[in-house]
Amino acid sequence: MVASVVELSDHHDVGRELSHIVGANLRRLRTRQGHSLERLAQVSGVSRAMLSQIENGKSAPTIALLWKVATALGVPFATLIATGQPDGSVVLRRDDAKILASSDGRFTSRALFPYDSERRVEFYELRLAANHTELAEPHAPGTTENLIVTQGAVEVLVGRETPKLLGEGDAILFQADVAHRYRNMRSVEAVLYLVMTYVNPVTG
Repeated sequence: MVASVVELSDHHDVGRELSHIVGANLRRLRTRQGHSLERLAQVSGVSRAMLSQIENGKSAPTIALLWKVATALGVPFATLIATGQPDGSVVLRRDDAKILASSDGRFTSRALFPYDSERRVEFYELRLAANHTELAEPHAPGTTENLIVTQGAVEVLVGRETPKLLGEGDAILFQADVAHRYRNMRSVEAVLYLVMTYVNPVTG
């Protein structure tokens, strides 16, 4: 769930804020685990230069790149964008959403949960552009995805299984620690909701 730039809603200041949050979290997690930039680059497949830019808040990574880093560190995706434990009820306004996108902007992911420091389950709204195929690398061992299509028709391919075609209202549960793919089968945008479950929560 690609390369260098990520679109973060329509507000430049929101994107800049999230870039600094990701950078600080990445540096903290990397040093806590005893990784040098060179070592993390080797295990994640992300270049040392890119990791350095992210840590310094100079580059906002795409969804795919963040997944690579999170998987290499063995932490849930949200740990990289955590801002602290919220108190009481939390309303997540659509207009304030921090939206992560693929490099070409044809796949977007909106977190439907607060970026707190400990989480075992994550909830996302996904949007696939017309006829777009999004490839996802294996997540941490034991990770599962529970996906429901609310608009359009999407083909889901998990590992070497036979592709599954989902229409509106159809859902699928699968082990996401293997490579998988989402393919929009129609010429209109597809909308999906995803529940990601990890084996263990990871504290920030």
